[in-house]
Amino acid sequence: MNELRGKLRQKCENGPYYYRLTIANGLRKEFALRTTDESEAVQKAAGLDAVWEAPTKEVAFAQINAMKGFSRQNENLSLADGWEKYERHPERARPHTIAEQKSYKKTYDEFVAFATSSANGKQKNRDAISCVSELTVETAENYAAYLKTKALAVGTHNRKIKHLRKIFDCLKEYYSGENPFRAKSLFRKEREEQGTVVRRQAFSQEQEQQLLEVLADSVHKVLNKPEIRMIYYVGMFTGQRLKDCVLLQWQNIDLKQQRIWVKQFKTGKDVTIPMAPELYEILQEALKWKMNQYVCPKSAARYNRANGDGKNVGNNLINIDVLRVIRWIGLEPSVSVPGRNKKMTVYGFHSLRHSFASFCAESGVPKAVLLSILGTDSDIADKYYTHVGDASQRQAIAAVSGAMMMKISPQERIDKVLALLKEKPEPNREILNTIEQLLEQ
Repeated sequence: MNELRGKLRQKCENGPYYYRLTIANGLRKEFALRTTDESEAVQKAAGLDAVWEAPTKEVAFAQINAMKGFSRQNENLSLADGWEKYERHPERARPHTIAEQKSYKKTYDEFVAFATSSANGKQKNRDAISCVSELTVETAENYAAYLKTKALAVGTHNRKIKHLRKIFDCLKEYYSGENPFRAKSLFRKEREEQGTVVRRQAFSQEQEQQLLEVLADSVHKVLNKPEIRMIYYVGMFTGQRLKDCVLLQWQNIDLKQQRIWVKQFKTGKDVTIPMAPELYEILQEALKWKMNQYVCPKSAARYNRANGDGKNVGNNLINIDVLRVIRWIGLEPSVSVPGRNKKMTVYGFHSLRHSFASFCAESGVPKAVLLSILGTDSDIADKYYTHVGDASQRQAIAAVSGAMMMKISPQERIDKVLALLKEKPEPNREILNTIEQLLEQ
């Protein structure tokens, strides 16, 4: 060990060896040798000494790679083989759904196709690469620029960049430097869509009444219409999401106490909601078709349908049925937006959740009460409760106006009141309010 230029050490008993080396101008670096065997550690340390002492430029680059712990670049991992390495990495992403797992793979394949090709559509890629070690910031920037030509939503663009960032975090042993996909400049900003963003709209009370009417008539047709009507009632009078309404179970309904319990699928929150009379009445009707644990058994089975890959496809089928009802009352659920391939949703089942929050805010229901129903992490409440209301705004303006009126002397205020009474010997409520305000200055 005395022949080494640096010093070997173990940070803990029986732990891996580290090698501390002075490389230039008194600068010291410590390398993880990733072995608990002393003789192997000495051999690796001697290898570092030999690389550093060699006089060629190539050796200097090799030493830099070794300093950063990227010596496995020598394996020259091809982009085509990168996914296989990523899949076996202990720090790989572990999505909860098969669809999300496939999304990672698709994103990687799209990037590989771009990076290894000399041209991509109208955009030339003159810096084509074939190995992970050749990955550079320029490669990542070129790909981000290419994505911008694909008319993707900002969220979709950023999700693809995040997927690639995670994948190449797991392949960092095969390239030098920082992960190029960590550059903030690759991400698009939400404000890019400020001019085109179409926000989810709440239904008005009149529109909700129209929905109930078409759901009750015999003219409009949709598969399992009684159950779709039931689903709309639950959403309308509880403010819950579509999945929570479709998969509502009888065990979570207490008709005697007239309450509903929901464990929200998205958040895992438990909420309990009093039953509106309209909802209680239609639940009594639903008892006639009761066949299993679900309140809407046919729709629940349809919603839970999956394809051969295990991806849920039934949720989209139910959503199509729900949107059909919205079109019955003359509303178009989605609109086209310049610069995006997909339409943006204006009205959907989620609009019932917005309506629920809107009606509560207008009725003066405390925000905390609304959150106890929608779920404490709901951001919908902020949309309707950040506006303090017309009455409060008028009060603020009146306060400012009152401050200006303080310049009027008491005698001037009395004179104004007497003049008003002389003009209106039989004052109405408006005149009395004006007099009251003058005297309170």
